[in-house]
Amino acid sequence: MRSTPGLLTVAALVVAVLAVSSSAPLIAFAAAPAVAVAFWRNGLAFAALTPISAGPRRAEVRTLPANGGLSCVLAGVALAAHFATWMPSVQLGSVATATALVATQPVWQGVLAAALRSPDRPTRTGWLGIALAVVGVAWATGVDAGVSGRAVLADVLAVLGGMAAAVYTLFGERARVRISTTTYTWACYGTCAVLLLIGCLIAGVPLAGYDNQTWAAILALVVGAQLLGHSMFNYALEKVPATTVSVLILLEVPGAATLAWLWLGQQPRLSALPGLAVLVAGVAIVILGGKTRALGDADPL
Repeated sequence: MRSTPGLLTVAALVVAVLAVSSSAPLIAFAAAPAVAVAFWRNGLAFAALTPISAGPRRAEVRTLPANGGLSCVLAGVALAAHFATWMPSVQLGSVATATALVATQPVWQGVLAAALRSPDRPTRTGWLGIALAVVGVAWATGVDAGVSGRAVLADVLAVLGGMAAAVYTLFGERARVRISTTTYTWACYGTCAVLLLIGCLIAGVPLAGYDNQTWAAILALVVGAQLLGHSMFNYALEKVPATTVSVLILLEVPGAATLAWLWLGQQPRLSALPGLAVLVAGVAIVILGGKTRALGDADPL
């Protein structure tokens, strides 16, 4: 059983939510193929972490094959699938819709936890919170029912991205039991970058020749959403259940919608505001439900 998350873990989660909220608007802004942006996002993050992994963490890196390395690799495979599906959906559709549909991740996370009989599987209260949160996401963002073939494709890719994100978080939680955040993210991002690079080369996707604004957006994704966002979530997995982390990621939805409004001119509907309230309520219920389970006051489904 995990100990109660400390102030540092809470701060890491706050930073992570704020950082990942910039992801979808930056992807939509970048004038480059989404899969290429995904490669640079992970490849540059891997390069930034390499000096640490080759220095202070060198001994830990050497033990990876026998100490959770497989979980790191599988997490990287799932992360590559997540980026290869969700990032194109942002460019094919709207920021709000793509972010809302990928936010179905907690549903798949809960299903995985229940199927694997994980100690962190949702309680009845947790399932209620997940349901409320997802309903709030759909209400707040006006999820696309698909008004064109392009919109339908964007919707399907975003949902697949949410499924892959749940698998990524599951393996990340397992890896973080024995591996530091830095070593785990270095191995995971490296695996993800290699797979995305292979995909780009096979598909003939250009990896260079972008304008300065696009490179600036890519660098912002690396520093913000990747190093401060995903890495802080990975750090928190040592103290916080994967299902709870997945639900907290739902807060990316109102954050991304706000940035898309202020920066890209995608004005949110006033009718979305009640949905945001339902979303926040769902997150709170999941957190409280998890605490109840930890105390043994509720039986898991």
